[in-house]
Amino acid sequence: MTNQKSVIFAFRGDPLCFIHVLLNGIDLHERGQEGLIIIEGEAVTLIPQMAKPEHFLSTLYQKAKKLGLLHGACKACSAKLKVEKEIEKQGIPFIGDMSGHPSMGEFIEKGYQIITF
Repeated sequence: MTNQKSVIFAFRGDPLCFIHVLLNGIDLHERGQEGLIIIEGEAVTLIPQMAKPEHFLSTLYQKAKKLGLLHGACKACSAKLKVEKEIEKQGIPFIGDMSGHPSMGEFIEKGYQIITF
């Protein structure tokens, strides 16, 4: 086990890209490392889709959610892309301390390595 801390900022709304966000977040967790996931940009639109049991990412999404890896969704992007209510229903907190968007600087100050997708 290590004390490595990483935060994955997912921007792309492509489910075939986002699968790697979920897999890596879960893998980091299983290795005893901290691997938080921040959902940004068009990726916020995936949340309502993944919440549906029939979606191919639903199982991984639910696992990441249960493990507490989904640290938050971008407040500004969720509003702009009109998915706030769906994200709220999923219990994922909104983050937006930088003009409505999550700050990478805040995580860097706390010793996190930033990974972007």
